[in-house]
Amino acid sequence: MIIWLASYPKSGNTFLRSLLSSYFFTNDGIFNFEVLKTIKQFPHFGLFKKIGVDLRDEKQVLNNYIKAQELFNTKESLQFIKTHSSLLKGFTNYKNTAGAIYVVRDPRNVVISAANHFNTTIDESVSRLLSYTNLGGDVDDSKIANRITTHLTTWSMHYNSWKVLQKRNRYLLVKYEDLTKNTEEVLIKILDFIYNLINQKYVLDKLKIKNILKTTSFDYVQNLEKEGHFPEKAKHGEKEGKTFFKYGPKENKKEILDKVLKEKIEEQLKKEMIELGYL
Repeated sequence: MIIWLASYPKSGNTFLRSLLSSYFFTNDGIFNFEVLKTIKQFPHFGLFKKIGVDLRDEKQVLNNYIKAQELFNTKESLQFIKTHSSLLKGFTNYKNTAGAIYVVRDPRNVVISAANHFNTTIDESVSRLLSYTNLGGDVDDSKIANRITTHLTTWSMHYNSWKVLQKRNRYLLVKYEDLTKNTEEVLIKILDFIYNLINQKYVLDKLKIKNILKTTSFDYVQNLEKEGHFPEKAKHGEKEGKTFFKYGPKENKKEILDKVLKEKIEEQLKKEMIELGYL
């Protein structure tokens, strides 16, 4: 069964996966970038290629989402899968999905981080956030993650789409701000949610938790990135020097937003931002 680790881009998915991969897929809880590879992403072109789907035919890809996900479930074990996709109609079903952990971040900070990651202006980043947008879709792209389309939709549609899983108690909302400020407390809450979903009791491994907190801190992973190549770093032509871990959790970058852009985000996302406590 799949537990989705879902988020709009630049909202904290990497941090969440760092915590969970260290807890479930290491013996000691010590994080490194290699352990991130234990959590795959969806959609992924390799899955669709394996079942013979024409990646140039988007309708055919969408019609085979369920079939592609069934490949994960042949392993008969719990699967954490990263996705930046909205929960579109036909995206998954309850046979494949155990539940979802959705990470959300103040959209005013998302646009700053996304502008750095995607090498765009902040104006363009705001436009992307508020517009119906897709990622990838170039089957000839040198980067594997870009070879298949990820349907982001808009920030608000993305956030609201995943809440449908609340109806069956298969949804946990995690705010990035809480995850970074109260990491241990939120991580334990996440573990409780996971083990409840799979109907298993567990004993918290306190030594693992201690090591996880130490080796997934922002300063620690920022130094790891400086020492070696981080596989998920965005590539923009010759700008290989751009860092993924640029803005720490203590940096409130929304304050550098132009007043007009800030008010535009707050006006169009007012309902969701009030609901989340961002306004």
